[in-house]
Amino acid sequence: MLKTRKLSRKEQITKVATLLFRKKGYTAASMRDLATELGIEAASLYSHIRSKEQILDKICFRMVDAFVEGLNQVEQEVIGADAKLRRAIVTHIVVITRDTDASAVFFNEWRHLSNERLQEFLLQREAYEERFREIMREGIRDGVFKEVDARFATLTLLSSLNWTYNWYRKDGKMSPEEIGNQLADLLINGLKQ
Repeated sequence: MLKTRKLSRKEQITKVATLLFRKKGYTAASMRDLATELGIEAASLYSHIRSKEQILDKICFRMVDAFVEGLNQVEQEVIGADAKLRRAIVTHIVVITRDTDASAVFFNEWRHLSNERLQEFLLQREAYEERFREIMREGIRDGVFKEVDARFATLTLLSSLNWTYNWYRKDGKMSPEEIGNQLADLLINGLKQ
């Protein structure tokens, strides 16, 4: 059982559910499993949450907010497209590594959101990706980056970054910032003129 004494009951539920969703997958994880992990009766879960989906929604949209907030900060900086892309990459990695369990759920279980929330999630993901594409287009316009298909380049870049949760370890040799900078070196060098 996870040690979560300093967290509120709702926070405990979310944290344990996140671990459970990562381990078993959203559909395979039951409310009974969650109650067992928490050491409480399944019926008492409903005094704290409405549904399993409410937890998934909270995890996914909390991650969306973190990614968007990070990119907002990057875009406020007055720097060239290559430096902006580097900062966006590093910020993206920092968000992923802050909570790799939540990142795993975010990247793998979003498909299980309710239809309305799923549409909202997809719109926000598309808007986020568009902001990366705009950085790429800016770099192309400024002659910093080669002429590339911005959509393809963005999908390739984000695909490379999004798997970090699988192998990142807090006790590893590199900090999230160092990982982000090394990935930026590899990815940005391929874009440069």
